[in-house]
Amino acid sequence: MPKPAAIRSIIGLSLMAAALVQAGVATASGSNALRYQLDPRQSDVAAKVNFFGLASKTARFPKVSGGIELVPARLDTIRMDVTLDASALEAGDPLTLERLKGENFFDVARHPTVRFSGRRMTMTGPATAIVEGDLTARGVTRPVVLDVSFAEPPASASGREPIQFSAQTRIDRTDFGMAAYRLIVGKTVTITIKAQMVPG
Repeated sequence: MPKPAAIRSIIGLSLMAAALVQAGVATASGSNALRYQLDPRQSDVAAKVNFFGLASKTARFPKVSGGIELVPARLDTIRMDVTLDASALEAGDPLTLERLKGENFFDVARHPTVRFSGRRMTMTGPATAIVEGDLTARGVTRPVVLDVSFAEPPASASGREPIQFSAQTRIDRTDFGMAAYRLIVGKTVTITIKAQMVPG
């Protein structure tokens, strides 16, 4: 039977080997990461909510920025960041626009941006996935999940061609402190993203 000292040495060497392997994986992942920047001219973000239960109203965010960092061999390690300029949002009529920018909704005077930060992606098909992350709006951060469809499988990304995708999620606006007009405006907001990311 091995002596206790020998056993400790074996355990120590095993732990050291595991640490070196993990460090090597991390280094390889970092060196193979592909980085893309969002092309605002080819991207669109919209938020739609029921109105009186009979129709809907949609707000659009024409000023967006952000990017994606991914490793084709390790798509679960994706880093996604999209920032919306809430102060530039557009609506169908002046009254709706005023209310959306006001303190009952986005309160753009104090919270001029909306941000989504994706931290993990799970592929559900060659070109479909769910991305888990956090949405920050009106100074409140909540976890959300995006349903994403890529134009091409991200596993084949080369870092030379643009990446196009569409994504959708649903949130409860009251979770973000937007609780006004409950009898008129629905609680569920559907957020849709159509984006093109270019190498950079």
